[in-house]
Amino acid sequence: MLYDPKKFLIVAGPCMLESEEIAFSVARFLKGLQNENENLQIIFKSSFDKANRATFEGARGIGLDQGVKIFQKIKNDFGLPIITDVHSPEQCEILANTCDILQIPAFLCRQTDLLLAAAKTGKVVQIKKGQFLSPFEMEFVVDKLRKGGAQEVWQVDRGTTFGYQNLVLDCRSFTIMKQWSAPVLFDSHCVQRPGMAKGSSAGDREFIFPLAKAAVAAGANGVFIETHPAPEKALSDAATQLSLTEFERLIQECYAIWKVIVD
Repeated sequence: MLYDPKKFLIVAGPCMLESEEIAFSVARFLKGLQNENENLQIIFKSSFDKANRATFEGARGIGLDQGVKIFQKIKNDFGLPIITDVHSPEQCEILANTCDILQIPAFLCRQTDLLLAAAKTGKVVQIKKGQFLSPFEMEFVVDKLRKGGAQEVWQVDRGTTFGYQNLVLDCRSFTIMKQWSAPVLFDSHCVQRPGMAKGSSAGDREFIFPLAKAAVAAGANGVFIETHPAPEKALSDAATQLSLTEFERLIQECYAIWKVIVD
């Protein structure tokens, strides 16, 4: 098992692989945090392709071939496990050679062929609860992965659609979803405002802190947080990424809550 219940689980990194320089800057920072606290289990996250852009012009990332090269360099240089999104069955086998965890995006969480292809690799599969699903329905998603051969499944809650262009986080979800014996993470995308920025997503970054801490207090096993050296310049989800300084402060506060609970 990759997940260590004795450590606070953190999945973090820039939303999109924009360049090797930005990816290495974040990975170096994350490795430093882990070196300072052996009770943190940190996974480097970034997407080589943002395949669900709202418009044709939306930036998609550095691409599969270059993405694999960057992921391998981060593993070699920093020793951090790697997670990235997969969007099609054929990507699963390719990325399994480099990545430790394959993530199923929220919009694809019920795509059976994709789930089975990810499960078949033997890698950890992290699946985001679709914005259109209740937490109770994740039982069947997790079951599908396990019947497909997945040995380890992680779940992520990024909120639920609440009217037009809004999401809401229900902290009961963490208790409900943990019933399937798979760790559950809070996702900072729950503060996103889908489609509110003229063809791209807006967001309310200021709510990441209170919601993340509430989620940990409610039983989340860890957090999924996107962080960038200069969020205002990020090519994807600029409104919902934290600066590295903000990210460090959030982790310190969330870890303090988690430690009280597990102790």
